[in-house]
Amino acid sequence: MSTAIRILVVEDHHVVRQGLVALISTVPGLEVVAEASDGQEAIVRFRQYQPDITLMDLRLPNLGGVDAITAIRKESPAARIIVLTTFDGDEDIYRALQAGARGYLLKGMDADELIDAIRVVHSGKTRIPAPVAQRLAGRMGGQELTARETEVLKQIVAGKSNKEIGAVLFISEATVKTHINSLLGKLGVTDRTQAATTALQRGIVHLD
Repeated sequence: MSTAIRILVVEDHHVVRQGLVALISTVPGLEVVAEASDGQEAIVRFRQYQPDITLMDLRLPNLGGVDAITAIRKESPAARIIVLTTFDGDEDIYRALQAGARGYLLKGMDADELIDAIRVVHSGKTRIPAPVAQRLAGRMGGQELTARETEVLKQIVAGKSNKEIGAVLFISEATVKTHINSLLGKLGVTDRTQAATTALQRGIVHLD
């Protein structure tokens, strides 16, 4: 019987996915058993192959990485998932770990770091690099935006005026101003431009 760690690789960019598969395939004791190119396919492949470790990109078509992690963990609470992404905003990290990811790696990591993370997470531990942990600590210490404040922030990033935001969200202009004052305080910024910049840097809002 094979004792290799069985791995599912979820990545929408074909070249990146093939590179990961090729790299992992050269390491004794690791075996890629399945691949997926979007979140929906990831859920199906996980169900089909029951891998020991899943490498999951965050930004995926059809269903995002966080939603895929949530769905997989709902069916298989013991699933061991490592997020592998270019995004290091504290909100991205927070959402992924809240969904149940056991590791969080940035795509700039070297091969040894990836292989080590796979083995560490497979052993039942978590693996979060120090810079990522620092960002997460900052996020945990901050005030959380309400769902409505997040919606208003998305509209600010989209360049909408208070009047336009009110029309989109079916709320008064005065209510929009109240939400903006609140979210500015929570983000620790003084104006809309800073709020938009911070929202993008932290991964609270993404430009699609």
